[in-house]
Amino acid sequence: MAAPKNRGLGRGLEALFGEVEIETSAESGIESEASEIKKQENRKAAENSVVFIDIHEIKPNENQPRKNFDEDKIAELANSILEHGIIQPIVVRKKAKGYEIVAGERRYRAARKAELKTVPCLVRELTDEQNMLLAIIENMQREDLNPIEEAQAIEKMIDTYGLTQEQVSKSLSKSRPYIANALRLLKLPEKIQDMITEGMLSPGHARALVAVKDEKKQLALAERTAQEGLSVREIEKLSGESKKTSRSDLRIKKKNIEVASAEEDLKEIFGTKVNLIERGKRGKIEIEYYSRDELERLLELLKTLK
Repeated sequence: MAAPKNRGLGRGLEALFGEVEIETSAESGIESEASEIKKQENRKAAENSVVFIDIHEIKPNENQPRKNFDEDKIAELANSILEHGIIQPIVVRKKAKGYEIVAGERRYRAARKAELKTVPCLVRELTDEQNMLLAIIENMQREDLNPIEEAQAIEKMIDTYGLTQEQVSKSLSKSRPYIANALRLLKLPEKIQDMITEGMLSPGHARALVAVKDEKKQLALAERTAQEGLSVREIEKLSGESKKTSRSDLRIKKKNIEVASAEEDLKEIFGTKVNLIERGKRGKIEIEYYSRDELERLLELLKTLK
């Protein structure tokens, strides 16, 4: 039996739960259509049935994108489980030995802490790709991933399963610029990525640091930002030469609120720095890019706007 590949996961968890089907072939080749329909109905009914599984037969998901779990929150959840039970079943898939978690590792960890012997589960038949995508979708919908974990999960979807940024965008219900910006964080030095993971730097600060070419300067600005609380705009100023900075300051002062607002809107659309230059009633738009891949991304995006 093999579950078909599903690259259209834009509707999230419900979409994948509702669309997983298992292909079968009649052993004798003469099973009636009514018999096959009955089998499918029974299979779907079984998939929607909650079963209690020995917690020792369940193992964590190897493709779990979330690496950091707050032990205090796990303890709080364990106390809640002791009082109210597990309200939402854990989603698992059958393995050669036991079961693997697809979604619900926090509940699993809390259940172990609460010393439960069995936990309520929904058993799904999923491919490795569906398993990974579902784990990513669940975490992103719950906003459980830090920016680096999210970027690493997106990168794995692209590198391991050959999905394009467009397919990832649809699968996760995120914009193309959002996906591109997330991946840009992985270009930063490991020390800065750790600072993002620990919450010392925001994704906005990190994206501003990506534009800095010199790694030593990146690290120095990152540390200064963590210590002094620099804004994204201040990082952009400090990352350039003094002459460029002064010209930038002068240009910013001359811009009215509408132009500044338009720049922010375009920056959100393109996922990179955009500068509007006014010349009376006319003007031009400057879109910055920092690599050949990003240029190709921008060209693809512009083509969709035709």
